[in-house]
Amino acid sequence: MTDNAGFDFLQFAGKTFLVLGVANKKSVAWAIAKIIESAGGKVIYCVRSPERKESTAKLLSDRDVRICDVEHQDQIDSLANQLADEGVSLAGMVHSIAFADYPEGIRPFHETTRKQFLQAVDISAYSLISLANALKDRFDRDASVVTIGISTTRMASESYGFMAPIKAALESSLAFLTKSFSRFSRVRFNAVAAGLLKTSASAGIPGYVDSYLYAEQVIPRGEAVQTDEVANAAAFLLSPRSSGITSQSLVVDAGMSINYFDASVVDAVTKSQLG
Repeated sequence: MTDNAGFDFLQFAGKTFLVLGVANKKSVAWAIAKIIESAGGKVIYCVRSPERKESTAKLLSDRDVRICDVEHQDQIDSLANQLADEGVSLAGMVHSIAFADYPEGIRPFHETTRKQFLQAVDISAYSLISLANALKDRFDRDASVVTIGISTTRMASESYGFMAPIKAALESSLAFLTKSFSRFSRVRFNAVAAGLLKTSASAGIPGYVDSYLYAEQVIPRGEAVQTDEVANAAAFLLSPRSSGITSQSLVVDAGMSINYFDASVVDAVTKSQLG
């Protein structure tokens, strides 16, 4: 066995990927893009506004950056037309986009407004469907599409507001996209269902930090999931190495879901109630 055996494990060299969702150096999308680039792949970055392009100018220096606000179909179509005119072929796409409006902080779920919910669905879930449709002729036959979900779509976590049902819709769409694309391609659609992460976006969710700290207590290793761990899983799903995986949500939560009843946590809670 030579020293460089497995060097090209991901097989990204010479391939082009579209990455949506880089906001800053803490973004999951940025962590994924760095892996692609380090493995010899090319990344076309897509940000939501001219302001975001300006704020990420230093981070994305000398890179190909496009603008597309997925809340507007004409911008999605424009992006697709740009790539078509340039003859771009995509080996994969990273959809790391989510948005929820909490103008009055976290409120009981049943008080979620129609406008809040539908906007969140549009940006966080429907955008994957719309992008996939617009870019269907840009994808290589065996391309891989990866979106970022959450590990707790069935848990009524108050600190995540109304986003869990939105992410559930996102993950459910994977099977339907895979099935409909199978009529003309072998494009795969998967998600990385991430545990609680320390990102700039999550830090802005009321109560999220406390939930993050709690997660660290419940996770067997005593350390929360790292952004790079999610990015590594996403890179695997983007690569041909995961060719047998499609329509799946790969949970990356460092074992949080197996350890909710950790004895030390239960003991601390019961003692605080008795006290």
